[in-house]
Amino acid sequence: MIQWLTRLRAAFGASFIWLVCLIYFTQGFRSFVWTAVSYQLKDRLKLSPSSSQFAFSIAFFPWSIKPLYGIVSDCIPIKGRKRVPYLVIATVLSLVPWLVLGLTATLRNSSWQFMTFLTVQNLGSAMADVVVDAMIAEAVRHEKASFAGDLQSISWLAMAFGGICGSLLGGYALTNLQIHTIFLLFSVLPSIQLLSCGLVEEKSVDSKVLLESSDSRSSDGANGNSSFLDDDNFSEKKSNTTMSRRKKSNKSKQKKSVSGKLEIAGKEDSLASQWFHSLKAATYSLCHAFKQPLILRPMAWFFLAQVSIPNLSTVMFYYQTEYLSLDASFLGTARVVGWLGLMLGTFVYNRYLKTMKLRRILMLSHVGLSILTLLDMVLVTRVNLTYGLSDKIMVLFGSALSDAINQFKFMPFLILSGQLCPPGIEGTLFALFMSINNLGSTLGSFVGAGVASVLNISSGSFDNLPLGIAIQVLCTFIPIGFLFLIPKEATGLSA
Repeated sequence: MIQWLTRLRAAFGASFIWLVCLIYFTQGFRSFVWTAVSYQLKDRLKLSPSSSQFAFSIAFFPWSIKPLYGIVSDCIPIKGRKRVPYLVIATVLSLVPWLVLGLTATLRNSSWQFMTFLTVQNLGSAMADVVVDAMIAEAVRHEKASFAGDLQSISWLAMAFGGICGSLLGGYALTNLQIHTIFLLFSVLPSIQLLSCGLVEEKSVDSKVLLESSDSRSSDGANGNSSFLDDDNFSEKKSNTTMSRRKKSNKSKQKKSVSGKLEIAGKEDSLASQWFHSLKAATYSLCHAFKQPLILRPMAWFFLAQVSIPNLSTVMFYYQTEYLSLDASFLGTARVVGWLGLMLGTFVYNRYLKTMKLRRILMLSHVGLSILTLLDMVLVTRVNLTYGLSDKIMVLFGSALSDAINQFKFMPFLILSGQLCPPGIEGTLFALFMSINNLGSTLGSFVGAGVASVLNISSGSFDNLPLGIAIQVLCTFIPIGFLFLIPKEATGLSA
């Protein structure tokens, strides 16, 4: 392990490895603060389960437009740099909302203002995620391509470690600290991330960005001064000649000044035009690649698989905390078990399922998810007590297995995304794939909120929750009918 880290540090530099690990650790550690957000929506703002789920869906929408951040950072350098300045902007957007919400009670106690700040915070987090992915992609080009798997591995390890730490400490913090204190404590990580941005050097991509200094020199040349001295002994003709020269000189100055301004405007227009054409070309390439049936069909399936299943996770959170009286500390432990299940799913997939057809893996995953959803039915109907199974065992068991099986579903998504991306736009197209997956998840949350609202499932009224779970179970089988969209012979090793 130490030798592996030493090789990575020698290849990329300690500051770069530190920044990548810090950003991914922070992404995982977000569970520390978002657990507090869930309780803020439920206990302080008194939102119903459907309203709370709607608020989460809105807040996480910035993760659905990730390609936009990638295209902008690719095509519009800031002072000649495409990554670090955008990473600084993203980190500020991630930091400021937690500071404001931690220090201002009126803002965190207003549902719309609270949701607005959460959306801004997710905008910063999503942008940072895209930028650091682009930095990793650039870092492993050419002679360092052999390190691509190592950087991805250390990224996943950092995020998983952050998730475990955040889940463990989140429950403890909610038991012993005020929610606004938790917001302020979490802001320490983005603050360190902001300082760490200054440790990474980035080469300028274009010397033409130094237009300001050249414009200044052009302006100075246009406004140069000339002296004309009058002599009382000159004749009237000489005086008239001098006046004529002055007029010509002033006209010359005016022409040079206008010429200089036109030159500046021309350069500015040229730069703006260059940015516009660059954005246009990147968007065209992205759309052209995405319209290919080999790419569009699998991504359509993954979108359908998310949007067709109502997400009732927030409703289950209300049920677990209000009806089952499970405390924050235990729910944090359940999330840790979930992270361990995710890591287990990754290991099992890489060890045993790489050669299996992706269609078969995805079908088995949805069958497994439907069975685990039935465990929720057992929990809410209290059948588990008949067989002597405690609520905590049901929640821990379901959390670990559901995250493991969801990873069986997510790994084929990552594999197909990597295999289908054409050369040249891998990063942006992969960000688009992730955004489609995130958008489907967001819309699935909207559908779940709608189901909860129609069934009148609210805080303290969970009579119709079994019916909602039954609908969820039935919907889990819908994506199986569209598996023809996945390439027939695709496996974890080849598309």
